[in-house]
Amino acid sequence: MNTLKKRFSTALFLFVLLGLTACGSSNKDVNNGMQSIQNLDYSGALVYFDQAQNAGENVRLIARGRGIAYMGLADYEQAIGCFEESLHLSNGLVQPMDYDVNYYLAAAYAKAGRLSDAEATYNAILDMKEDETEAYFLRGNVRLGLSKAEEAETDFDKVLEMEPYDYDRLIQIFEVLDNYGDTDKGKEYLQAALDKDKGRMTAFDRGRIYYYLGDYQSAYVALEDARSQGGAEAYLYLGRAYEATGDYNYAANVYNAFLMQGKPDAEIYNQLGICELQKGEYQSALTAFQAGLQLENNDIMQSLSYNEIVAYEYLGDFKRAAVLMDTYLKNYPDDEKAQREYQFLSTR
Repeated sequence: MNTLKKRFSTALFLFVLLGLTACGSSNKDVNNGMQSIQNLDYSGALVYFDQAQNAGENVRLIARGRGIAYMGLADYEQAIGCFEESLHLSNGLVQPMDYDVNYYLAAAYAKAGRLSDAEATYNAILDMKEDETEAYFLRGNVRLGLSKAEEAETDFDKVLEMEPYDYDRLIQIFEVLDNYGDTDKGKEYLQAALDKDKGRMTAFDRGRIYYYLGDYQSAYVALEDARSQGGAEAYLYLGRAYEATGDYNYAANVYNAFLMQGKPDAEIYNQLGICELQKGEYQSALTAFQAGLQLENNDIMQSLSYNEIVAYEYLGDFKRAAVLMDTYLKNYPDDEKAQREYQFLSTR
């Protein structure tokens, strides 16, 4: 799994967990439900939301919470109904929660394949607040899915106009275009930024743009400079640049050099594990993935969990892999690749 891409790319159907807990002790079961969602226990969350309803807690928060839980369970139509209910329960005055729920609703529409409805929802958000950069970006994602390339480009241009020096966002736009097969257009955006801003960019920003442009030699030079500052991301990009040229030994050395500084990092462990898999060092790969899984509050738990299963498969421990895959699919039920892999494991 390309975890670097997962980290820096806002995928077409990304939704952001905003305000996970409700204020006040009167919404205790709602808070417990949201905590269950954070723990990936979506069915348990729904039980808490039922209890919250029986206790007379905030009905809008209950509907919102149920919608998020149903998204976790990949039941997108149920999620849509819950988010719509939460919006209908509004008192008519636009509040921050209305933006939040509309973002969730748009994500649920997109997940359900209802891209036109998702686009209309982002339109509604922008009608309420025309400077919502995230809405322009996500609408551009959806418009690519609707084969509205020119309109998507207009949205991306608007984002870059509003955030001219946000290179994280620039890379997100590249990755979306790349995912839709328009890599050349994505590279145009990157090259334009490099031509315009190279003098003001940090070595890290230059290096990662060179990386996505496929200019790995220039990426090496810039990222070697950037890693002297000690940041994990510079090591990640430098290692990935070497991976891209097939030099997994040097990439692994880069990741180990960071870890030897005594700064455990889930993504570094994950990329190290991927390198070890490529080298045929399956036990070392498993050790790296499990070290990453032991780190709390990391945002790549899904990638690490999947890669741990892959390592067990390479080691020939199909029974353990199948048990872990069963748990994985309960947490991430819409991973179609994992579903196919589970079918394979069930026959071993």
